[in-house]
Amino acid sequence: MTRYFNLLASVAVSSALFIAGASVNAQAQEHAGHDMASATPDSADTALSAGEIKKVDRDTGKLTIKHGALTNLNMPGMTMAFKVQDPSMLDQVKAGDNIHFRVENLNGSLTVTESPRLQ
Repeated sequence: MTRYFNLLASVAVSSALFIAGASVNAQAQEHAGHDMASATPDSADTALSAGEIKKVDRDTGKLTIKHGALTNLNMPGMTMAFKVQDPSMLDQVKAGDNIHFRVENLNGSLTVTESPRLQ
């Protein structure tokens, strides 16, 4: 009887280890291809991006900016309109201004979160 109990305990432990290993492997595969270095803030995540104001739209609360790479969002340079977190930001710049700014994805909307600073 003791031998049977030892065999059963051994099978139970082996099964638990197999399941735990499979779970860790599944989690590793789920994150495969993700740049885990960007999961923690570093200087690239807090850096400001450079751009040029193309349009200030007070009616929609947006700035159209021709920008370089947005490293914190892994986005290449392009021209696009961004919401502003604080409407007073719209009064700080005009079309043609070269700026440093920060954009973040807030609730699915790319938003200028730091007041644009003139270059």
